Amino acid sequence: MPPKTASGVIRPASPADIEALMALWLKSTTDAHPFVPADYWQQSAQQVRQSYLPSAENWVYLYGGQIVGFISVLDGRFIGALFVEQHLHGKGVGPALMAYVQQRYSWLSLEVYEQNQRACAFYRRQGFHEMQRLFNQETQAYTLIMNWAATEQHYL
Repeated sequence: MPPKTASGVIRPASPADIEALMALWLKSTTDAHPFVPADYWQQSAQQVRQSYLPSAENWVYLYGGQIVGFISVLDGRFIGALFVEQHLHGKGVGPALMAYVQQRYSWLSLEVYEQNQRACAFYRRQGFHEMQRLFNQETQAYTLIMNWAATEQHYL
């Protein structure tokens, strides 16, 4: 059983991490979005692997020497991914990754599925505010655009 709070290390992702990131992304995104057909995510995997991850700044959270979470930032402002192994949900990995990027950027935005209530609540706790509600034609589900702006005490 994992400890109450996971104590790990955050480091930049390397090309050697791609398989671990892809495995975590596919399992986590499929589990978190049961309202979207799983084959949608499987069909998106190649684009994530070949386009999205290489163009993003990615950081991994290591626990026990294994990648158990990661966060990706595109264009220095858009959080395109934040995924944590399910058995470590609620153990501080997600907040640690978020705090890591919030210390590096003064403004961040993200898009989250409205039906993913756990993620929406998490982002609100991290200081994000809903700005827009959109309908995603491909998945036939609503998403929320959420923004966060640093205050002087958050930003380095």
